[in-house]
Amino acid sequence: MLDLAPLIGHWGYAAIFLVVFLGNLGLPIPEETILSLSGYLVWRGELRLPMVLAVGVISAAAGDNLGYWLGRAYGRQAIERYGCRVLVTPERLESVWRFVTRHGSLGVFAARFIPGVRFMAGPLAGAAGIPPARFVLANLLGAAIYVPYAVGIGYAIGYGLGAYVERIHRVEYLVLITAALVAAALVGRRALGAIRGRPKGRA
Repeated sequence: MLDLAPLIGHWGYAAIFLVVFLGNLGLPIPEETILSLSGYLVWRGELRLPMVLAVGVISAAAGDNLGYWLGRAYGRQAIERYGCRVLVTPERLESVWRFVTRHGSLGVFAARFIPGVRFMAGPLAGAAGIPPARFVLANLLGAAIYVPYAVGIGYAIGYGLGAYVERIHRVEYLVLITAALVAAALVGRRALGAIRGRPKGRA
């Protein structure tokens, strides 16, 4: 498992920006983990909450916006070639494509909360021709909600389990964070299924 704690310890907020930016640009990087770990470090007093939130929102929105414009410029075929290099199957790519094209800006917003879908949503939205203004609004709104949510998970783990976490190995508390994120992702997938199953005539 990638150990992100030394990365944050050495580079601070710049590490948060880089990992979140690249994860939203289209690289399969565990941005959920670094945001939650940042929240845990806020609880420990090593990072400042306003700075973590600001850096997280800015990097998430910026990475997705750049991914959107790359997708808009190079199209779906380029995304498919890239997807093969990062182990994204054609079936999975097609599924995200259908979701984004069917739901538009709502799909962009919902994808923000689904690991494994988030990093593809920006480039595919650009390739699908979603209007820039709608994408930017949905992307920024999603980042403004998702980043505090992910940071809050790490802070809550510290608040509720901090005394225990401090006594176990660093890999184990990353596992705890990951487990919490997986549980949240399952909730997100159920919400996504509800959106997909909703008749088009309903708001």
